[in-house]
Amino acid sequence: MTGFPPRRPMRHRSILAALLATVLLPLPAPRARAESPEIPVPRKKVYSWMTLEKWREFHDGDLARGAAGPVEVLLLGDSITEAWEKSGAKVWEEALAPLGAANFGIGGDTTQNVLWRITAGGALDRVRPKVVVLMIGTNNFGLHGDEPEAVARGIGAIVKALRQRVPEARILLLDVFPRGVPGDPLRRKVEALNRLLDKAAGGDPAVRRLRIWDEFLDKDGTPPPGIMPDKLHLSEKGYRIWAKAMLPALREMLARP
Repeated sequence: MTGFPPRRPMRHRSILAALLATVLLPLPAPRARAESPEIPVPRKKVYSWMTLEKWREFHDGDLARGAAGPVEVLLLGDSITEAWEKSGAKVWEEALAPLGAANFGIGGDTTQNVLWRITAGGALDRVRPKVVVLMIGTNNFGLHGDEPEAVARGIGAIVKALRQRVPEARILLLDVFPRGVPGDPLRRKVEALNRLLDKAAGGDPAVRRLRIWDEFLDKDGTPPPGIMPDKLHLSEKGYRIWAKAMLPALREMLARP
């Protein structure tokens, strides 16, 4: 199967994007206090690398991709998922495009943003994947200062929404990848979150947990520059590691009736 490319054609404003934007919910004005990770909200914060307009274009691109044709594997997440289209582009074309994959990752997203995209935002309205790959939560720590228990509830809310909106899909719930170095407060929060994700899966047989962690680290727990140059985002080599670790599970899940 020849996979559709990631959302590159929709990354910039186009007539189609503008038309889609007219039927979407308007973005509220930024607010100082973050909502609970269990409450779906669109992007409200502006970052130098992700304006609200750019975030909207990404979301419009997801809607257009869903309308373009079948999606077998859907990846949901933040910048680590989004960058399959950047650092991971070559690996994507080799490993995931043949599986009919689509990339719905947007940089800077939190659990709240993903929850909005798949509910009020309509990202799943025209998509019926066989497998959804979900990794989200690291920005809840780095950008919002949330606690692991709250983020786990947010992930649980996303899983519940996925089961309701695409009930025929199986969900591959990944651990959040390591960030920083051993002892870093954010690393400790990520580790605590990952210990809670079995509960977030809710014992649902349609939800499979997959840990990809040690593959990214040296023996002392430090991410090598060649895999995670900034100790958070992946290089092409990092995406090859991710693909190698994930593909057996994906193929098995896709093969099930």
